[in-house]
Amino acid sequence: MTLGAYLITPAMGSHFVMYLAKMQENSLSGLPPYDAERFIFVVQGAVTLTNVSGISHKLTVDSYAYLPPNVEHSLKCDGSATLVVFERRHASLENQPTEQIVGSTDQQPLLETPGEVFQLRKLIPTSIPYDFNIHIMDFQPGEYLNVKEVHYNQHGLLLLEGQGIYRLGDSWYPVQAGDAIWMAPFVPQWYAALGKSRSRYLLYKDVNRNPL
Repeated sequence: MTLGAYLITPAMGSHFVMYLAKMQENSLSGLPPYDAERFIFVVQGAVTLTNVSGISHKLTVDSYAYLPPNVEHSLKCDGSATLVVFERRHASLENQPTEQIVGSTDQQPLLETPGEVFQLRKLIPTSIPYDFNIHIMDFQPGEYLNVKEVHYNQHGLLLLEGQGIYRLGDSWYPVQAGDAIWMAPFVPQWYAALGKSRSRYLLYKDVNRNPL
């Protein structure tokens, strides 16, 4: 059995869904809707991903997988696991298909963040076929975004570690590991890390497509 909790859905104005899947012993996943791409990230436990070719990958904490639309696959859990899952209708481009990706956060290089102090990793290629990316952002205690951001992109955020304060519009919210945030287009946003340990969050961001 798997317990699911939708955190973000199109009913809120998003073009994607974000949910938590708590897989119990011997549970098996289903497939996303037709033409929907899927991204999974392991928050707790471990699962085994198997594709239509029978190739399997064991995904542990901080591991992830991107599955292109209409690709047969399954996720099996022998013990228990918690996943954060993103799904959206793929905005496909002619002759530019996406490919299955399996990886782990620590395998990804740190990227430059001009004018900022946080550490950034991107889990999906930045090439044109992909219409969203997943960022992992790390802040040491006391670090903060130097720029208050306002843009057309949509965000779904899950705080994986630590605590801090998030500004959305004119409101300020204390947040801690396990909290999720929906950020609509053009909502002013800003973050500062508090506490005595690193804070890390996972962030969905739509990319590479004309917003019209």
